[in-house]
Amino acid sequence: MAVGRFAVFFAVAILVGAMLHQMTVTLIVALSGYVIVDQIRLFQLQWWLQHRSREEAPDYTGVWGDVLALIMRIYRRKQFHKKRVVQLVREFRDLTSVIPVGIVLLGANREIEWFNRAAAELLNLRKRQDNGQRIDTMVRHPEFAEYLKHNDFSSTVTITTNGFSQERSLKLQMAVYGPDRQLLIVLDDTQTVRLEAMRKDFVANASHELRSPLTVISGYLDALSEETDHESEWKAPVEEMGRQVERMKAVVEGLIELSRLETTGNEAPLDPVNVVAMLALMRKEEQAAAAPKPRFHLAIESSGVILGKETEIHSILGNLIGNARKYTPPEGEVWVRYWDDEQGAHCSVRDSGPGIAEHHLPRLTERFYRIDPSRDRKTGGSGLGLAIVKHAVTRHRGALDIHSTEGVGSEFIVHFPRYRVVTSAT
Repeated sequence: MAVGRFAVFFAVAILVGAMLHQMTVTLIVALSGYVIVDQIRLFQLQWWLQHRSREEAPDYTGVWGDVLALIMRIYRRKQFHKKRVVQLVREFRDLTSVIPVGIVLLGANREIEWFNRAAAELLNLRKRQDNGQRIDTMVRHPEFAEYLKHNDFSSTVTITTNGFSQERSLKLQMAVYGPDRQLLIVLDDTQTVRLEAMRKDFVANASHELRSPLTVISGYLDALSEETDHESEWKAPVEEMGRQVERMKAVVEGLIELSRLETTGNEAPLDPVNVVAMLALMRKEEQAAAAPKPRFHLAIESSGVILGKETEIHSILGNLIGNARKYTPPEGEVWVRYWDDEQGAHCSVRDSGPGIAEHHLPRLTERFYRIDPSRDRKTGGSGLGLAIVKHAVTRHRGALDIHSTEGVGSEFIVHFPRYRVVTSAT
């Protein structure tokens, strides 16, 4: 349509030039006027675009009217999307202000870009003063600094803060959601920590309170067992009561040991422990144990000394070897191997017992978890041995691997980190 208008205008200019016999002058004047009008409309359009928020759009026809209509459509679409974005931002702000989880958006250098109301309350952040500050300067805790340094955000870190009226336990986790973009999630874990502390205190107190009466009962049963005639009808019940008391004592001692591990410091000390001598003594004890018993094999491939707590390392190895012997038939075998490499020191306890189904493996280290309760009643297991092993290994910053195949046997491998191993070469 615009080309048609220009063609009509040009034809009229030619006709007028022919009538006046001034073709060149007429065309120059006509084209100059056309350009001047276009320039005026262009300047008017530019002025309106700069002041469109308070001025009405000019009323154009022709090509400039088409251009103006296109601009108005783009402008209205932009306004619609802008309102939609503003609405979504407000909804997001309202949503994040009511959820109890703290959210902090971080930039490329972990500087704070935005945080919600919960994060402000939990971390004591202020918008005007703390926006742009690095998160590690606002959350000054050694555990959090270590968490950031390792740059492994698959797990959480727990810190303790002092609020206005109470101490809080906060669980923090970082998440990467874009190039040089990170998200810090903060959860108030105070109630859970308190409940866990109450549970630990209850278990510890109850275990200590049960120890004394069980000792008394055990003493009386021993006395009754000695005085009961072999043909008496009370002999079998007294012996059964004695076995049950021993089971209860084992459970109580296990609970006390677990409580001690949980309430002691986060990391075991760095005292030298001669694991080779400890394993050699355990082999002698196994050889001296009454038959029937599985064959015991010990392979020492390292003279390395482990830096840790001797009683806890003894508990780790003793529980693993005891479990292997307990659940392996007399005609079976138990293999113990101790070695070290560039990753640290390792101790493997393998048996030819009945094995464990795969779906049980993730829960084996839970306290009182039993694969087969009837089997534990026969062997006298308390369901606490592997839980104690797990806690003790964690305190040594180590790891416990479990491999098992039903009908073939099981293998438990304890890994101690390199910094806890002292070898003759070092």
